Amino acid sequence: MNTTDALIVSLDNALRTLSGAVHAARPNPAGMLQDETLDAGQRHEAAALMRVNHVGEVCAQALYQAQALTARTPDLRQQMEEAAREETDHLAWTQERLAELGGRVSWLNPLWYAGAFGIGLLAGRAGDAVSLGFVVETEKQVEEHLAGHLSRLPAADARSRAIVGVMKDDERRHADAAGLAGGVDLPPPLRWLMRGAARVMTATAHRI
Repeated sequence: MNTTDALIVSLDNALRTLSGAVHAARPNPAGMLQDETLDAGQRHEAAALMRVNHVGEVCAQALYQAQALTARTPDLRQQMEEAAREETDHLAWTQERLAELGGRVSWLNPLWYAGAFGIGLLAGRAGDAVSLGFVVETEKQVEEHLAGHLSRLPAADARSRAIVGVMKDDERRHADAAGLAGGVDLPPPLRWLMRGAARVMTATAHRI
């Protein structure tokens, strides 16, 4: 695929992501699970948490698309594209669950996507080892974040908990794969900066 074709594919992905025109390739982990009765407060909190998770998946699409564009080798490009396809499942699942809960996606999704795409380009331009290291650190932080959400979601919200559990396992697998592919450890200041940016994003997406 030449550069022009790759850019067209990335633009198409951005439009699909932001318009909500995404479809999962795997079955929804919630399956036929039924929630216990959720009161209004529980539904509101569950929807807010799933909106944050949906924003995370919007950012994941942008990051992986940008890193695929800047990958130096076909193997790394394929790895990034495969991870992005799995993250599309997460995007579709969280979008579906938000609708079930009567929630909405973040109004700032275009901003989140653009910012994450820019960060992905920077990581990719730094070289494949750094780009992979960025995936490792990002996915580790996301896994921690999802573990926190499992502790905050209402116990009765079986459907959201099932989705988040599978997402958490997938993120761990993406981090392990990037590490095995040659990802380097990022310097502590950069890891702290990433954590700080993630806190701002999650706090904002919880409300907006």
